[in-house]
Amino acid sequence: MNEAFKLVKPRYVPPLDTEFRPAVLANHAFLNEVAASGGGKPLVLGLERADSSVSRYETMVFPETHPRAGANLRYAERLIKFLLWQRGGWKVYVGGPRSIGKHITECYAPNGERKFDFHFMGEDVYEKSFTVTSCAPSEVPPEHETTQALGRRMDGYRLGFDLGASDRKVSAVAKGEAIFSEEVVWEPRKQTDPEYHYREIMAMLKAAAAKLPHVDAIGGSAAGVYINNRVKIASLFRGVPKDRFHEAKNLFLRIRDEFGVPLEIVNDGEVTALAGSMSLEDNGVLGIALGSSEAGGYVTLDGNITGWLNELAFAPVDFSPDAPTDEWSGDRGVGALYFSQQCVFRLAPKAGIEVPANITDAEKLKLIQDKLEAGHVGARQIWRSMGCYMGYGIAHYADFYELKHVLILGRCTSGRGGQLILDVANEVLENEFPDLARRIIVHLPDEKVRRVGQSIAAASLPAIPQR
Repeated sequence: MNEAFKLVKPRYVPPLDTEFRPAVLANHAFLNEVAASGGGKPLVLGLERADSSVSRYETMVFPETHPRAGANLRYAERLIKFLLWQRGGWKVYVGGPRSIGKHITECYAPNGERKFDFHFMGEDVYEKSFTVTSCAPSEVPPEHETTQALGRRMDGYRLGFDLGASDRKVSAVAKGEAIFSEEVVWEPRKQTDPEYHYREIMAMLKAAAAKLPHVDAIGGSAAGVYINNRVKIASLFRGVPKDRFHEAKNLFLRIRDEFGVPLEIVNDGEVTALAGSMSLEDNGVLGIALGSSEAGGYVTLDGNITGWLNELAFAPVDFSPDAPTDEWSGDRGVGALYFSQQCVFRLAPKAGIEVPANITDAEKLKLIQDKLEAGHVGARQIWRSMGCYMGYGIAHYADFYELKHVLILGRCTSGRGGQLILDVANEVLENEFPDLARRIIVHLPDEKVRRVGQSIAAASLPAIPQR
């Protein structure tokens, strides 16, 4: 029945990916078709998190008796997949046609198609049994969202760091001014001993601390889920075996205690958005960091952050049945494969670029970026393809976020590549989504902010106790 869900070929086809079928176009076409039928039924989705907060998303689908009702299943499953990784949740309410609830229950089961999400959201993140509840739209709980202020503190002497899977960055910030920044290549995902991570992080913090009279606070960002400064899930520690993960889980508490100052670490996407909000002096900012993976973060129109996950790396943006498969989640067409160095490496062979296997990912990316700077036609097609992805991706994200600004940064935006992504993305928005182009500004920070802006913004996270 999923074949009933129609895909739409984009007007702007990525030069190296002719099979790309944007999620936003398929969803809009589906909703237009439902509206044209004159008999749509409400579908209300609720996602409950561990703190009892609830997100709601309301849409329309075909009634179960409609000849096109089969399209509901794929539409609803991809929608819920996106919402789970954007907002998070251990319990999903499916308020609508029973056939949709039944399908979602089967997909998000211990051995279902989305078994990775079942175990990840339930056991790993929220430490509860993941549950799908099929009900009437009126039975979905009311929305209960929580937000909080994040960072923006620049008093005292601070350290800020950003931990990527290819490089780690640190800044020393003295009373609001970054006086030292350093970027070092490392490969944390391949390491099985958490002491490696501890030594590397301590080394960079001590190097930055040496530039300050003393340290009052430390703020950090990294890919993954962090609760109360404890590691829940993080790709940085993917190589650490389960029987030693407790050492990684409390690593940042250990570092905090050794420095004897407040330390706060949050998801790197949140710091991306914070960096954008601080530099733009405005809110309603979605930050997208194109690094070893995709990091997403959001600052609300009120200038706060939500309790959402914003793990857009695993939220689908391409509905093509031939979309590439993510090695970790096993799903196709998710953001990490379109907005990160994984995308660059995926497209390189199609661009006629051979990359040696025996070098680090950072070296691989630099090799391909050097070709772009030298005018290599294939390399240019890689970043033009990423620009197409970005244009349709931003339009898709705008269906789930209230946006005034989108900030793109990270190692993949360095050099000419960033401007190529920006130019093509704006062209897509202006011609495919003119209403969005009029109200959303896409920003590419200067080179310094792109490379170390997150570590500087991260320094502003902790509050310094009054003495």
